[in-house]
Amino acid sequence: MKTAIVTGAARGIGLATTKQFLAKGWRVVMVDWDADELGIASKDLSDVLALPYDISQPDQVEKTIAETLAAFGQIDALVNNAGIADFGPIAETDFARWRAVMAINLDGTFLMSQAATDALKASKGAIVNIASISGLRASTLRVAYGTSKAAVIHLTKQQAAELGEYGIRANCVCPGPVRTKLAMAVHTQEIIDAYHDAIPLNRYGSEDEIASVITFLCSDEASYVTGQVIASDGGFESTGVGLPALRG
Repeated sequence: MKTAIVTGAARGIGLATTKQFLAKGWRVVMVDWDADELGIASKDLSDVLALPYDISQPDQVEKTIAETLAAFGQIDALVNNAGIADFGPIAETDFARWRAVMAINLDGTFLMSQAATDALKASKGAIVNIASISGLRASTLRVAYGTSKAAVIHLTKQQAAELGEYGIRANCVCPGPVRTKLAMAVHTQEIIDAYHDAIPLNRYGSEDEIASVITFLCSDEASYVTGQVIASDGGFESTGVGLPALRG
């Protein structure tokens, strides 16, 4: 039975990805710094190990890998999904705010990948990093978030280039607007309408639609796919980003 680690697994895309892996017969290590939400999300799931760790902290990353191997003996896929969606004007983004975003979105992705590399070499496994449409095209209010996700995209290409000789594949998924509880709570009707107008498929994506791309990239069906950046965004990247409704 294959084993995947999914970070940011307590909700949203991470939880949807976890459930899809389980449906395909995988075991999943669910990692999230929100211990309460992680407990709620994992309590009724079988073949999971829930670890309430912060992937921006090197010692907690090492614990994650060690406990995964102790429990399941192998790592076949690492999904670096954990991230902070912090939006704000450049003028209001001080260094502490910048570093908080980078610590999770970029540093955490780097640390988890580094720590899992030896196990992934043994399994000839896969890394899937979750970036964002905001890492492909500049937009408003995303100086830290967008820059961190652009860096994740390039990190993925570095991983593919250097780890391919060991049989490790590395790919990146860039979600567009997704109908999560958080998004629906903070997006005004004006923003929702503007997104629908700007996206060729005229709608937000779902968490399961993003998860389907992630689990495919971790599967044997994607055995010759590496170094790729896939925008799962309803065509949004092809039309550009930067909606007037998001400015202000």
